[in-house]
Amino acid sequence: MAVKTGARRRRGRAAAALAAAFLAASGLAMPAAAQSGGDTVFQITPYAWATGLGGSLGLGARKIEFDKSFRDVLSDLDGAFFLSAFARHERLVFLGDLSWSSSSRAGVLPAPAPVRARGRLRQTSLTLAAGYRVIEAPGPTVDLLGGLRHWRIEASASAPALGFSETRRANFTDPILGVRLNAPIAPRWSSILYADIGGFGVGSRRSGQVLATVNYAVSSDVFLSAGFRHLEVDYRSGGLRVDTRLSGPLIGASFRF
Repeated sequence: MAVKTGARRRRGRAAAALAAAFLAASGLAMPAAAQSGGDTVFQITPYAWATGLGGSLGLGARKIEFDKSFRDVLSDLDGAFFLSAFARHERLVFLGDLSWSSSSRAGVLPAPAPVRARGRLRQTSLTLAAGYRVIEAPGPTVDLLGGLRHWRIEASASAPALGFSETRRANFTDPILGVRLNAPIAPRWSSILYADIGGFGVGSRRSGQVLATVNYAVSSDVFLSAGFRHLEVDYRSGGLRVDTRLSGPLIGASFRF
């Protein structure tokens, strides 16, 4: 970020270090795939997310609007990586998500005459949460959670016709509140609905996500999932404005240990 206070920089670095250590120690990330039994459960889920991208990118007085389907995003995609996992001990639950993507796209600057411009956006979000299973039954289970979502955003824009080129970076951490519902559908089949909301002006103005999956138990230790995920953030500070929405279907495989 172009302008940061020492406290914000320290909070961002501390949150990132804590998240990295926690992830390495326990493999936590977003909700995993199926109803679990026993007192302790841990599973990890690599997944692919066919996300579309919408929103705006502002650098100073300049702003680029974008609204792209997954096909459009794929053509501009520089790279992406998604990993999740879930852990439970009795009624204590832990989850999170690691998402990284980098893409470039074209837009139009609001100049006196339309001027073509190009922007690049790199986003990393790491969500870690812990909570308590408030409903535990042979049927649906419900978990209430609280945690943190750390963002690292790098945005750049250029307009050769105006001789303009600029790059801004931001690291910030949002508190989040979430709920997770896991419901059996049929033998070997289950569904998960997860939602959280965060930001509250602490890091970003707001951030949040919704995830829904249908899961199939291939065996007691392997599950396949398909569903839909929406993730968004609205961040504004120091001349950098990022208001992005990522939505699309996903598929994944969970492995229980």
